[in-house]
Amino acid sequence: MDVIPYLHFNGNCAEAFAHYGELMGGKVVMVSKYSDSPMANDMPADMRDKIIHIHMQIGNTVLLGSDAPPQHFSKPQGFSISVAVKTPAEADRVFAGLAEGGNIIMPIAQTFWSPRFGMCTDRYGIPWMVNCEQAPA
Repeated sequence: MDVIPYLHFNGNCAEAFAHYGELMGGKVVMVSKYSDSPMANDMPADMRDKIIHIHMQIGNTVLLGSDAPPQHFSKPQGFSISVAVKTPAEADRVFAGLAEGGNIIMPIAQTFWSPRFGMCTDRYGIPWMVNCEQAPA
C-alpha cells in the first residue's frame, strides 16, 4: 500500500509542478489536460488547457495533482506535505525555494530533533514542512 499526496490547484498546477520539479529534482511521468479528456467539450474554454492529472516522481516518492474546476476549488488546509532531506544545506535550499513568494510559518532553524526544520505555505497555497534527517549537533 502507498499513501500519495494529491494536490489541487486554482489554475496554476503546471507552474507549481515545474517549480517542484526544479527545486526537488522531480520528473513528470504523466500529464493530461482537460482538453484530452472525454469531458473536454463540457468544460469552459479557459479550463481546457488546465491540468486534469499530473504525476511526478521525486526520488522514491510520487506527487500527484490537478487544477480543480473553479466551483470545486478550496484553499488547502489541515495538512502539510513533509519533505525529508539529508543535509542542513539541502534543507535551507529547499525551504528557501518553497517559501519564496509564500508565507513562512516557522523559519527554518535548528530544533531539538533536527539541525534544520521549517514550515511554510508556498506561493501556490500548499503547506510544507522541511525536515533534515540528520541528528542535531
